[in-house]
Amino acid sequence: MPFEISKELVRSDFIKKIEELSGEEISACYHCGKCAAGCPSVDTMDLLPNQIIRAIQLGDIEVLKTSNTPWICASCYMCYVRCPRGIDLCSIMEAVRQMTLRENLDHIDIRVYTDELATLPPIAVVSAQRKLSS
Repeated sequence: MPFEISKELVRSDFIKKIEELSGEEISACYHCGKCAAGCPSVDTMDLLPNQIIRAIQLGDIEVLKTSNTPWICASCYMCYVRCPRGIDLCSIMEAVRQMTLRENLDHIDIRVYTDELATLPPIAVVSAQRKLSS
């Protein structure tokens, strides 16, 4: 599907809001892929972490709304440790989650995962606690 890029789209209020919430400069990412290479959850994501950054840079809000990647992110900070630019991708993912929740879109049905709670790795439980509590 063709995607038209315009100055208005690239400099949109959406991008400014993500940068404000995350405290990160979205344009600093040059897509080396080290975040995706080190991510322990990448096998279950529909988009790689650097593809989420690209969608934000392009102002492609629809991709962000439908992607499960921000919700699967365990906020383990491996991407931040590996990033040569020092971009805190966990904060960006959290900002995307906040923006999505502000639009009343819920991507995760908690009841689906209660059966698997005993088999989840501890980092997933901690991550869920951070994401689901205010």
